[in-house]
Amino acid sequence: QVIKCKAAVLWEANKPFSIEEVEVAPPKEHEVRIKIMATGICRSDDHVVTGALVMPFPIILGHEAAGVVESVGQGVTSMKPGDKVIPLFVPQCGECKSCLNTKSNMCSKTDLGTSAGLMPDGTSRFTCKGKAIHHFLGTSTFTEYTVVHESSVAKIDSAAPLEKVCLIGCGFSTGYGAALQTAKVEPGSTCAVFGLGGVGLSVVMGCKVAGASRIIAVDINSDKFAKAKELGATDCVNPKDFNKPIHEVLIEMTGQGVDYSFEVIGRTDTMTAALACCQYNYGVSVIVGVPPAAEKITFDPMLLFTGRSWKGSVFGGWKSKDSVPKLVADYMKKKFVLDPLITHTLPFTKINEGFDLLRTGK
Repeated sequence: QVIKCKAAVLWEANKPFSIEEVEVAPPKEHEVRIKIMATGICRSDDHVVTGALVMPFPIILGHEAAGVVESVGQGVTSMKPGDKVIPLFVPQCGECKSCLNTKSNMCSKTDLGTSAGLMPDGTSRFTCKGKAIHHFLGTSTFTEYTVVHESSVAKIDSAAPLEKVCLIGCGFSTGYGAALQTAKVEPGSTCAVFGLGGVGLSVVMGCKVAGASRIIAVDINSDKFAKAKELGATDCVNPKDFNKPIHEVLIEMTGQGVDYSFEVIGRTDTMTAALACCQYNYGVSVIVGVPPAAEKITFDPMLLFTGRSWKGSVFGGWKSKDSVPKLVADYMKKKFVLDPLITHTLPFTKINEGFDLLRTGK
């Protein structure tokens, strides 16, 4: 049965979202149709609007969400209608080289980097005004109903509050895992976190859980500092308060630089600053923010020659289908909080206002 519902369609770049009636096709074999109950707004969605992340238009964005299974296609055994689920923008097929390797979490079935904007079989499940609409990262959550492949959805605790745990679909897990999984922050270490949005704050939480003795939060918006301190930051630094490069400030504060640094913005200049501020021999710097398309980094290779490590982290290094239900269980056991990451709750039709709040740093 085709479902007609509301969705926020982006017809072209640098335009507002348009609330449209769309037709959502039934799930095909190994697919699941989900009623989306809550979705977060992430900077990566905005990157598509601005063109920093190249995707085909028209498209239904959104990748951080939680919902309830409405129907399942043939062959789906891992979930049934009524189950609470979180869509996964990094799938876990369980069969590819990446899924079989313990050190990796980037399933080869991911749409990240291919930007096809279609289901694995090369077609779309969305139609609007007679036109096929592209999917985003296999999830497309800015709609009342979406269809995802079975490898791109995790069944979670039926008692979980969907309006909170939707953050485990991207922002929280991405930041928390960058500290715990990718960097493997150690007790007593020093960390610097560049960018204090929802993901950056989740990095701060991860560093704290890992037992870091010093967590230096860096942002050009000082309004973000109170919340960063509440979540575990020991120092807060605004680069605008200094006449010297921020990496020099951090090296002076720590003696030889930090043990671990995290770039959680998606800017090339802060990526090199984060690399430069970590200890020259054993420092580890992790890129968490999505790099802008068509931009290149120029840096002094001596920064790496002396022994620093530069790493990237997608979805916090978690194997998605295995880890998301466990992270939800940890949330239910109060091992971490999500409320401080939620600044506003808006009705779906006010999605453009939500993006305005994101863009103005609110």
